Amino acid sequence: MALAPGKRRGLWLAGTLLAALSSLPLLAQSETPAPTAPPAAAPAAVTPAAAEQPATVAAPTQSDLEAVESSLSLSQQRIDELKAEIAAMEGDRTQQNAALIAAAQRVKLAEIEVADVETRLSDLIVAELEVRGRLDGSQAEIANVLAALERISLNPPPALIVDPDDALGSARSAILIAAIVPQLRAKAESVTADLTELTRIKTAALAEEATLRANHAVLEEEQLRIATLIAARKQGIGVRTTQLAAEEQEAVALAARASTLKELVDSLSAQVSSVSEAAAAADAGLDPDLPVMTPEAIQLALANSARTEPAIPFGVARGYLTMPANGVNVLDYGASDGFGGINHGISLVTRAEAQVVAPADGWVLYKGPYLNYGQIVILNSGQGYTMLLAGLDAVTVDIGQFVQMGMPLGTMGSRTIGRTVTTNAGADQPTLYIELRQNNEPVDPTGWWATPTQSG
Repeated sequence: MALAPGKRRGLWLAGTLLAALSSLPLLAQSETPAPTAPPAAAPAAVTPAAAEQPATVAAPTQSDLEAVESSLSLSQQRIDELKAEIAAMEGDRTQQNAALIAAAQRVKLAEIEVADVETRLSDLIVAELEVRGRLDGSQAEIANVLAALERISLNPPPALIVDPDDALGSARSAILIAAIVPQLRAKAESVTADLTELTRIKTAALAEEATLRANHAVLEEEQLRIATLIAARKQGIGVRTTQLAAEEQEAVALAARASTLKELVDSLSAQVSSVSEAAAAADAGLDPDLPVMTPEAIQLALANSARTEPAIPFGVARGYLTMPANGVNVLDYGASDGFGGINHGISLVTRAEAQVVAPADGWVLYKGPYLNYGQIVILNSGQGYTMLLAGLDAVTVDIGQFVQMGMPLGTMGSRTIGRTVTTNAGADQPTLYIELRQNNEPVDPTGWWATPTQSG
């Protein structure tokens, strides 16, 4: 029995829908690869790693800046505009400081947005694979039905008027076709819905990829801005004094002799007066009865980009410190260190090449490689407080330099350096280790960090 025209159209529609399954490219195989989402971090143990000590990284030179420029996708016109903008600040340390902190803040915001976009892209990939799995199953089912109907159409049962003896077979075929076609139509509607969802996913993915490219462009531009600003500030400082150069050599020698972080901080603290007279004055003027400052007064003091010493006493900075990098906290203060002791700091798993900024105002007591901690920075924030940042790949500040809260200190690498954090993210994730000490005794940093509203 031949199929009715309406049924033929239904089968043709189903076949057309199946043919369309191969017309949409798989999102995970599109031209712009979608990065995977940052894995959820789990509590982890910190163990010393026998990592090779990286060399101390100096501040950007002209050749370094040229290398940065060549690695960026920015237009030459935009690069020239940035250079002219920074050249206009020449000699204006206050304006340079403000520009550095603002650029670092934009980098942190862009890094957060990049991580969010990558997570959303990963979710879209998972959703696409689920839809394609359903479509693959529907394709197999419909293909089997179409094959059966095709066999019936090629060898239809005889008409009743020709062969009355085969009436039962003809009736059975008619009943079979009547039962199959509605189911086939429902399956076709399901396939249509899945194809529509697949198109929506692809459209959303393209929008997310555009957002990702825009944020990477921001990161590139701010990377060049920060490197150029740091180079300009270095030129503005001029030749380092013989005394300061000697102090830096002494700090490096102390680091080579110190066998523990505590010993290193002790040795460096003893040299604080020669590293910075302002730092020594801040420590000598410690007042156990700290003045009461309103939040407005604190924010006003921190907004002064012309300052050359801490804006506020460190003791009243609780709740105002800037988290030095974006990342996932994988190890809390007081957690087991894996050797029967407790951890004296916190550990953040960061993005590759994430920016690291100063968590507080302070003078750089030490920067460079130390034991198995990778590149480290130790800040003297006054009143007996020091802050240690370890695991960096590059450092852009100098010993004796005063840095303001939020100012770039350096960057992370593309893998774990020194102290290894074992998480379900693996040991290849860059990890920043942070310690807060008072009179060289570890202090729990919980509660010292600013909320997003305060730090924004």
